[in-house]
Amino acid sequence: MTTIAELTLSTDEFALASTFEQFPDVEVRVESVVAEGPSRTMPLVWFSNVDRDDLEATLEADSTVAEYQCLLEDADGDEWFYRLRYGEDIGSVCRAVYTNGGTLLDAQVADDQWTLRLLFPHREELSDAVSAIEDRGARVDVRRMVEAGQDEDLETTAALTEPQQEAISEAYRQGYYDVPREISLEELANELDISHQALSERLRRANRVLASEQLDEPTGQLATE
Repeated sequence: MTTIAELTLSTDEFALASTFEQFPDVEVRVESVVAEGPSRTMPLVWFSNVDRDDLEATLEADSTVAEYQCLLEDADGDEWFYRLRYGEDIGSVCRAVYTNGGTLLDAQVADDQWTLRLLFPHREELSDAVSAIEDRGARVDVRRMVEAGQDEDLETTAALTEPQQEAISEAYRQGYYDVPREISLEELANELDISHQALSERLRRANRVLASEQLDEPTGQLATE
C-alpha cells in the first residue's frame, strides 16, 4: 500500500546544522530536491534574512554541505537561490530513504526542525527507512502518515511504525505500564535487544501519536495534493 509520511528531524542533527546554529534567524525555502542516484542529493534552496558573504562563509565551513553554488539573486538583492550538495553524514540519511524505495516529495524548515514529506510504495519500506536513519544516530519522528486504500482514496491516519508498534506492544505485555511496573525500561530494552535510549525515544514517539489521536489533536498536518 502506497504510503506518504511526514518525518521531522532536528536542525542540529540534519542538513545545514552549522548554518542554522550560526544564523538562527536565517530563512530557508527548499524549492526542490534533485537526487542524482542514491548517493547524491542536491537541493535547490532559497536563503534570505542573512548577508550573502556571511552565508557563504558559513556554508564553506558547514560539514553537512559538500558543495554550494549560487544560481540566482532576486531583484531586491535580499534573497539568493543555491544548489547544494550534502556531505556524507546527511547523504547517508538520504540513502536510507532512497535505498528503501522512498521518494522525497517536499522539505521545509521551521521551529528548529526539518520536516520531510516522503512517499514509499509499501509501509514496510517506510519502517525500514526510519530504522536505518535511527541506526545512523539521528532522531526522527514520524508525525503523520497517509495511506492509499484499495478504493484509491487517501485516508489520513496517525499510524505507528512497526518498531514503535513492537516496542509499545511489548511494553504493555511485559507490564511496563502497570502500577507498580513489572519491568524496568532497561530490562525491556534488553528484551528487545536495543539500547535504553532508543527504546525510550521509540516509546515517547508512539505515546505521542496515540495521545494525539485520542485528543483529536494531530501532531502535524500532511498535505496530499
